Amino acid sequence: MESFTFHRPQTIEEAVAALQGADEGKLLAGGQSLIPLMKLDMAQPTDLISLAGIDALRGVSEEDGAVVIGAGATHDDVARSELVTSKIPSLAALAGAIGDPQVRNRGTLGGSLAHADPAADYPGAVLALGATIRTSERPEGIPADVFFKGLFETELEEHEIITAVAFPVPRRAHYAKFASPASKYAIVGVFVADFGGGDVRVAVTGAGEHVFRVGEMEEALAEELSPAALEGVSVPADELRGDVEAGADYRAHLIGVMARRAVAALVG
Repeated sequence: MESFTFHRPQTIEEAVAALQGADEGKLLAGGQSLIPLMKLDMAQPTDLISLAGIDALRGVSEEDGAVVIGAGATHDDVARSELVTSKIPSLAALAGAIGDPQVRNRGTLGGSLAHADPAADYPGAVLALGATIRTSERPEGIPADVFFKGLFETELEEHEIITAVAFPVPRRAHYAKFASPASKYAIVGVFVADFGGGDVRVAVTGAGEHVFRVGEMEEALAEELSPAALEGVSVPADELRGDVEAGADYRAHLIGVMARRAVAALVG
């Protein structure tokens, strides 16, 4: 690991200023993704800007019917939040199953979304729930449908910091994940959210270069919200990724299985 200058700003404005003033600055949220990369010299920041001391990035609240979670909230904070548990229990359950206790007590919502790992869980919830990602530069927020751009790539600009995420509250939702036994990352995860009136959103994580929606599944479930409605609906394997844990064909199969399981639990 190379040497670096450590910053501990107390406000979002101070964090942005430190980032703008650095040659190769990196934000440190929970550090669960960045620190391992630095140990392998795959990331060599000249400056490390910690967000841990910024109180404005914490907290969970309700605004205009949406659940707003600060970017600095840890996975454990989300899992244990009474508001999240009562309004969007599927989101609390998702957070409570990320990694292990050490990861859940250090990793953060904002850090996960900014890193945009293709196998991360939060992107599935963010996209399926139609959330809005608020930032230092765009307090009105970035819609989830345009936030994820590619492999570890998002809509965020160079000096833009995620501040909070606003989650619309669905009528019901469920997340089904086929997890890696080692890392607990999603080999395939499918989040299904029903907002009523035929408004159903389906997001898949772990299978492609980034999280994506499956329009054909959404249309089928809008007609009939049942596992049977998904029979014969599939995602082409040539649009998916393969690795040592699963090939593209297997991931295509798992999408159908996890989607049906999610719907079965949702209508349960």
